[in-house]
Amino acid sequence: MSTTRKNIAWSLRIIVALLFIVSAMAKLSKGHLLDSPYFAISTFEVKQLYPMGFSEGFAPYFSRVLIGIELALGLLLLQKNYLRKFILPVTTLLLAVFIGHLTYVTFLSGGNTGNCGCFGELIPMTPIQAIIKNIVAVGMLVYLFTLLPNETEKSNFWVLTTVLFASILSIFMLAPIQPPATAFTVSSAAETTSDTLPTVAIDTTATVTALKKDSIQTKVVAIPVVANEPEKHKSGFSSYFSTIDKGRKTLCFFVPGCDHCREAAKELTELRKTNKNFPEISIIFMNEEADLIPEFFKFAGADYPYKIIEVIPFWKVLGSGKDTPGVKYLWNGNEYKYYFGITDNKFDPVDYQKLISKPFSELKK
Repeated sequence: MSTTRKNIAWSLRIIVALLFIVSAMAKLSKGHLLDSPYFAISTFEVKQLYPMGFSEGFAPYFSRVLIGIELALGLLLLQKNYLRKFILPVTTLLLAVFIGHLTYVTFLSGGNTGNCGCFGELIPMTPIQAIIKNIVAVGMLVYLFTLLPNETEKSNFWVLTTVLFASILSIFMLAPIQPPATAFTVSSAAETTSDTLPTVAIDTTATVTALKKDSIQTKVVAIPVVANEPEKHKSGFSSYFSTIDKGRKTLCFFVPGCDHCREAAKELTELRKTNKNFPEISIIFMNEEADLIPEFFKFAGADYPYKIIEVIPFWKVLGSGKDTPGVKYLWNGNEYKYYFGITDNKFDPVDYQKLISKPFSELKK
């Protein structure tokens, strides 16, 4: 094997190996590599595996084994045992499965939106981008197969099994499977936590002024209150906040360390300052970096009643296909608006101000 062919072969091995290793590590990362393994892998399960039909009991095991296999293949591409006979074909087959799945998902969705999950939440990638990336990787592997001479291959199968089981075990150790969580396993005293925002004095009387000679006379006119509100409905959130289905409410879904969630909370506080009758704000926090909640409220400019629930129950309560920050407008338990994520449906304070100013007769569910 010439030096040039050898250099090309090693370059291809390193590129594809890094692709698999980074892919595995990214599924265990939130903002930086391995910064929050359980959060990241739970998010991968809820957003990628649940929609594929995996059960809540099976998904945690499948996700960890799959990531372990990805890591093992990345490492095994850098050694010589059964490289041409076994590792390259298996790696190519796995990529082919990924391509088939992504093609099917893209066909069903009718477009090229969302994150395929190939690199978890660390490096968002659309299905089309992932398909192209995998096709290129398959091409590299096929070319690598033609470059490698069969006679240089070693045949120590124990190297393969050791690396495989060590990789899978390391994933289980980095992100241990937790017992099924209840609806909310950690919580604040939400019913006794009060909104700390100062009360805004707003004049609610209507005045009619009449100019008579050189003096101004003021007459107070009583405005009749007309009952105009939707019928009471069970929103499904009364287990978190007992009064959530009474009157107008703003229900938020936030992650304490999420910058976008903090911005949304701050925008809500600013709106609240200008409107005495602003829908009461309550927050459901994900139990991820819960120690940052005091810092969260400091940034938001006010404290609000809140509950903390575990990662997977949080994603389920947030809703399938939804992302944080989430903000719902509820009236007597009826949902009239749901903002979520940071793209097309993200929270819009201007739109929300207009929405909550509308009477019941102008609202549509």
